[in-house]
Amino acid sequence: MNINEKNKAQLSLQKRKFRIRKKIKGTKDRPRVSVYRSLKHIYVQAIDDTSLNTLASCSTLCKEIQEKLKDKTKTEQAFIVGMHLGEKLSKIGIKKIVFDRNGRKYTGRISALAKGLRDSNIEF
Repeated sequence: MNINEKNKAQLSLQKRKFRIRKKIKGTKDRPRVSVYRSLKHIYVQAIDDTSLNTLASCSTLCKEIQEKLKDKTKTEQAFIVGMHLGEKLSKIGIKKIVFDRNGRKYTGRISALAKGLRDSNIEF
């Protein structure tokens, strides 16, 4: 992949991201769950867009789930992160969310995280 192809891929990702964000809004009752995926880690947070607050967040770097993540693949780690965020959202009384995959395809780690959220009784 040369420099022009890499820039084109990044530009396409940005366009998808903005196109999706125009349509998706989170509220206090139904927050937007935004996912960021890097090469090593996955980060997720529940955002109330009306008051611009982060209600809950979790990542593969959270100290509470470090022991569960040892010797797991990145996809299995994403599932555990989704389960943990689902538990946090349940504690604060949130049952429904709007899922923002941040322009990424709904495969691999993104879908594993969503499955973790669904398994902890969070509706999309």
